[in-house]
Amino acid sequence: MTDTKRIIFVVDDETVIAQTLTIILNQAGFEAHAFDHAEKALAARTQIAPDLLISDVMMPEMTGIELAIRFRKAQPDCKILLFSGHAATTDLLQKAHEQGHDFDLLSKPVHPADLLARLRK
Repeated sequence: MTDTKRIIFVVDDETVIAQTLTIILNQAGFEAHAFDHAEKALAARTQIAPDLLISDVMMPEMTGIELAIRFRKAQPDCKILLFSGHAATTDLLQKAHEQGHDFDLLSKPVHPADLLARLRK
């Protein structure tokens, strides 16, 4: 049996956050890829199928929830973990829940130990 790394897409419109989380995840043994636009992650998904999508919720052009829904439709086995530092996220998550979509949420700032503990569950 081959030991394959879990592939993780990290999406945040703040490039530094996406890149920092990707570095932390890669150092922890994952194969992580950073994206600063939701559309870039969607395009990359056709080339590399991630096991997990980690996305900021509040982003311009497409929210992390919209991105998560599109990922879930195209790739139902992909796990989703959202993070946000905005109070308005609760309303967006509630609307998604009413449409039949449930996502885990971490609060920003995300401490690396908290993120890694959540991923190991």
